[in-house]
Amino acid sequence: MLTAQGVRVMDHAGNALSRPTQHVAWDPIMAEKGGYKHFMQKEIFEQPRAVRDTMLGRISQDTGKIYLEEMQITEQQFREFQQVRIVACGTSWHAALAGKFMIERLARLPAEVDYGSEFRYRDPILDSRTLTVCISQSGETADTLAAQREAKHKGSPTLAICNVMGSMITREAAGTILTHAGPEIGVASTKAFTSQLAALVLLAMHLGQARGTLSPETAKALLQEFTRIPHKIETILQGDEAGIYESLARLFFRHTDFLYLGRGIHYPIALEGALKLKEISYIHAEGYPAGEMKHGPNALIDENLPVVVLATRDETDRESMTLYEKSVSNIQEVKARDGIVISIVTAGDHLARSASDHLIEIPSAPELLSPILEIIPLQLLAYHIAVRLGCDVDQPRNLAKSVTVE
Repeated sequence: MLTAQGVRVMDHAGNALSRPTQHVAWDPIMAEKGGYKHFMQKEIFEQPRAVRDTMLGRISQDTGKIYLEEMQITEQQFREFQQVRIVACGTSWHAALAGKFMIERLARLPAEVDYGSEFRYRDPILDSRTLTVCISQSGETADTLAAQREAKHKGSPTLAICNVMGSMITREAAGTILTHAGPEIGVASTKAFTSQLAALVLLAMHLGQARGTLSPETAKALLQEFTRIPHKIETILQGDEAGIYESLARLFFRHTDFLYLGRGIHYPIALEGALKLKEISYIHAEGYPAGEMKHGPNALIDENLPVVVLATRDETDRESMTLYEKSVSNIQEVKARDGIVISIVTAGDHLARSASDHLIEIPSAPELLSPILEIIPLQLLAYHIAVRLGCDVDQPRNLAKSVTVE
């Protein structure tokens, strides 16, 4: 109740309730456009800060140690978990898919990803040795909240990755990793997604350290690379200021279909890139595992189909190089069928360059960190295509920022 004397919090029976004071870590200026044409554009350019702030105070470069605050989950529980279940919706689901690769690689724990809207309807097998991770930008997503309650009912501790302090999902979780992205006004999520990826890196490393599967030397090396990611995002954003993505938009805004391809941890980024284009430009786009092209989608390729291929590489990772070589083979298959190839590659690439129609270079990064860089060009491409089509990029039709109903 709001009165002249202040605010009183009461239950439905009119009884006074005591609530702790919470500090909101952003001010009204952060919710203004600040000279940008759209909130989405502003939020794309805020991603270096969002990623930097999400790791701030949670890492020690000297020891490679990860520190997670506000955890009722003990270190012994982290050591004894037998599996991880991640539930999310929309863009957060794509982050969850990338998180699966991170957790399985660093913590050697089996991880499964579920849509929040499907999770509780299949009577999932959970117990106290299962960690359920709930990812939501708003912390009020109805389907993800229902999935969290189902996990708790079955005895599984839940951990929230969320951008809103004090939201329902964080209040019901046994632990929270807050993403410090600040207010995200644009309906199509950008900085919330990259900060979720950053939070998942922290969680995967923490699990790996608790379980003894991530050595201090490997952790320190990965953290050194992790701290360089915000600057590398800034480098990619300079390409937008140079007009790279606006030029591509002029070439492709009239196309009615797009295909996005990726392998391994890059596949979730293909899905997210396709979703961004669908959400704000209303162009049909589909993300697909590149290795599945021969099982049907090759039939779609002709001279009118732009195909965006994620073909980055980590030369220190043998598996990454294998995926890269196979992705180059996919590019060649698309070209053999007269498709138009837009390749996202690591700076200095030569193999993909020779087979692609258009090339977007990004800085090199370890395989598990590359998704944070790869999504930036796809966000910018979708943004400029939508602007050229005259779409309302901040408020796409039929969509809401927070889905609080089923």
